[in-house]
Amino acid sequence: MVQVILFMMLSKQEIQHIAKLARLDLTDDELKKYGSQLSDVLNYIDQLKEVNVKDVEPTAQITGLENVLREDVVKDWDKKEVEQALADAPEKEGRFIKVKRVIE
Repeated sequence: MVQVILFMMLSKQEIQHIAKLARLDLTDDELKKYGSQLSDVLNYIDQLKEVNVKDVEPTAQITGLENVLREDVVKDWDKKEVEQALADAPEKEGRFIKVKRVIE
């Protein structure tokens, strides 16, 4: 069986587009460096596509660990706790802590 390995090299425009999507402002040197690394990752993924996993059962993890969950219980604060929390807040509006908007 002959294995053919194709090397994918991303163009500068593709790397710039990916950086823009990730909200990264990269220099030309960083574009070359990270573009090369990203191309290597994509080429490795292509190699992994060649592996026969027909009889391999899908697994998320193999350690047998399970999530330990607790019930979400709401606890009311007494007036003193509320006043203390509001006193430590840099800005407040009424009985609420005011924060900067995070949605663009």
